[in-house]
Amino acid sequence: MLEFSELVAVVTGGASGIGAAIADRLAEGGAQVAVLDLNPAGANPAHFAVAANVADDESVKAAIAQVAERFRRIDIVVNNAGIGAVGTVADNDDDEWHRVFDINVVGMARVTRAALPYLRESPSAAVVNTSSIAATAGIPQRALYSATKGAVLSLTRAMAADHLREGIRVNSVNPGTADTPWVARLLDSADDPAAERAALDSRQPHGRLVAAAEVADAVAYLASPRSGSTTGASIAVDGGMQNLRLRPE
Repeated sequence: MLEFSELVAVVTGGASGIGAAIADRLAEGGAQVAVLDLNPAGANPAHFAVAANVADDESVKAAIAQVAERFRRIDIVVNNAGIGAVGTVADNDDDEWHRVFDINVVGMARVTRAALPYLRESPSAAVVNTSSIAATAGIPQRALYSATKGAVLSLTRAMAADHLREGIRVNSVNPGTADTPWVARLLDSADDPAAERAALDSRQPHGRLVAAAEVADAVAYLASPRSGSTTGASIAVDGGMQNLRLRPE
């Protein structure tokens, strides 16, 4: 039997990039997958795609209600939706700080809160939040983004403590710089895209960008009923960037 057979998974931001890879991986494991996304038209047609804005509570509640009506249960929530932000603390005004936190952090709270009644009824309830290497390492020009992802890491641990005795496991995955559409847009806007790509590759000890499928496999492990003793944990998928300190070649 496939590890996610008979389970229903919700993946936010699941129409592209890492989210799309996660949705496909869970489906390969036997899950019925609902993708919540601002632009659901881009989702794999094999999944149940629902328009949702994680920055709007009514939108989130309506989307989760649609999923529950369709499948009659929710067992896994992957809080992957998020946006980037570039700059030092001097480069983004208060409105932008509020906007990015509202999506990257409060959005995870909204989605999980809406799904909690269904997760509490699941025999294999799991929540996986997408954090980042930016939560554990200082990266230049990422002050706002890093602050939100650090908050996600702390939120994950607090949620794990709050809901453990309800049978709900909560973990996070911390990707390094991944080969995603957002990173591709950053590279395209650079003065020298090839040089910027080489710099991003070399920043990670294994010498390349992280593949979205590698992040998806880590999420699948954390979401799987087979990892029933893993909660409050974070898995770095970053080519060693978080913990390794290699000498220059």
